[in-house]
Amino acid sequence: MILIADSGSTKTDWRLLGEGGEKKNFETIGFNPYFIKSEGILAELTASGLNTIKEAITHVYFYAAGCSTKSNKEIIHEPLSTFFNNAKIEVDHDLLAAARATCGNEKGITAILGTGSNSCLYNGVEITENVRALGYILGDNGSGADIGKTFIQALIGGELSKEIEAKFEKEYNLTTDMILDAVYKQELPNRFLAGFSLFVSQNIDDPFIHQIVENRFELFFEKNICKYSDYQNNQLHLIGSIAFIYKDILIKVANKYGVQIGRIIKQPIDELVKYHI
Repeated sequence: MILIADSGSTKTDWRLLGEGGEKKNFETIGFNPYFIKSEGILAELTASGLNTIKEAITHVYFYAAGCSTKSNKEIIHEPLSTFFNNAKIEVDHDLLAAARATCGNEKGITAILGTGSNSCLYNGVEITENVRALGYILGDNGSGADIGKTFIQALIGGELSKEIEAKFEKEYNLTTDMILDAVYKQELPNRFLAGFSLFVSQNIDDPFIHQIVENRFELFFEKNICKYSDYQNNQLHLIGSIAFIYKDILIKVANKYGVQIGRIIKQPIDELVKYHI
């Protein structure tokens, strides 16, 4: 049996392909090697529903955020090999998963806009160009973490309307000190910041909040998409919750930069399954 996984920084979607063509879904936390160690991955796998089927798995195709280097791939490969001890394990970058899910065997630009962000130029077989994402501190333009961070900066800076401030206080009951502690002292600050993108989407009709999102997407196009070769003659395909939720704003910004939008998919896993089948 074959197991296919697509892992972001927040969660991992798993699809089991049985011998008769049946499919089964599983979900675990995200296995981004920048934010989790091999021991943590093994513990999560052992506590998951995958523990009941691990002996039957013959092949695992695992795509994950952060797996662009050999050392990072090994952080993921080691616990997977230990857990699925009868399977052949292949670990690759989530960008390749996104490209295969959206472009298949065609050329195009693919971008991920979820907790983090990344993008690449794909020639139908492999990734030929990649503008480095640089993570949630130095980059990840247009991502959930980026939008959440910008929103929190505006909130603490007193730039939001009193109505939005009141809504935020009622929903989260967070002090500035609590926010700073979560960002600078606690684990997974990128997920913490990305969590506020839900509040942003719920209040997108507020002009100031709408402008925050539009500005972050403009930066994403300027710093990332417009740097690819012949970018205006390649369709841009997008994957991720942020791309899906804010697709109308994304299309508006793309038109501003002369970029053709292709497919916008919330989760790539089902298209990945089709690709591997």
